[in-house]
Amino acid sequence: MLGRMEQLVSAQRRFAANAAHELRTPLAVQRAAAEIGLAGDPSPEKVARIRAKLIGVADSSEHLIESLLLLAVSEQGLEATGPVDLAALAAAEVAACPQEGLTVVRTFAPLTVTGDQVLLGHLLRNLVMNAVRHNRAGGRIEVSTSEDGELTVSNTGPVIDPADVPGLLEPFRRRAERQHTAGEGAGLGLSIAASIARAHDAELTAGANPGPEGGLSVRVRFPVPGVARTARTARTTRTTRTNHL
Repeated sequence: MLGRMEQLVSAQRRFAANAAHELRTPLAVQRAAAEIGLAGDPSPEKVARIRAKLIGVADSSEHLIESLLLLAVSEQGLEATGPVDLAALAAAEVAACPQEGLTVVRTFAPLTVTGDQVLLGHLLRNLVMNAVRHNRAGGRIEVSTSEDGELTVSNTGPVIDPADVPGLLEPFRRRAERQHTAGEGAGLGLSIAASIARAHDAELTAGANPGPEGGLSVRVRFPVPGVARTARTARTTRTTRTNHL
């Protein structure tokens, strides 16, 4: 028990330190852009570039704060629950996500779980966006639900060392150093998804895909009353579509 408590305290300290660093860095970038970029008598073109930079950094900071708030909310547990059609929700989130020329394979068996639809939407969005962001040109994404309570999101991408996978589920952990560029994540997507899964008494696991295609497979196992934890044949609707740039 003492060892577990020490791990929790250590994890909280790391999270606080990482959060402070993530929030401080964009502020430093904004300050430098304002003090150096706008010093003297800058041209209208330079002012426009600095303005775009400041807006981009502000957007990134806003996204980070929203992610931190969402993580905090999911850690508090669920206040209100109801039946959620997870298969339909997954289909909607996949359709709404820009897929940038990737092949998308959808295999949706009927799956209804008890939970918070807004939080489950965030879970799906984070997993799908992560699969898109960390893919490769001409790659593939597979999203599926099963009647025995499993949601799976898998993608091609960089080859991942299996030993690195557990760290990817921790807040602010990335495979590469953050560059603070437009559209770059803060390293919270998978940790938020795992937190939302825990709030729903579900188990999120991740594994590196073997072979040269690389990528990651994330599975979320939801409790489904009356459904045995055995493999079963499910009625599925399977569609494959290639989206091009």
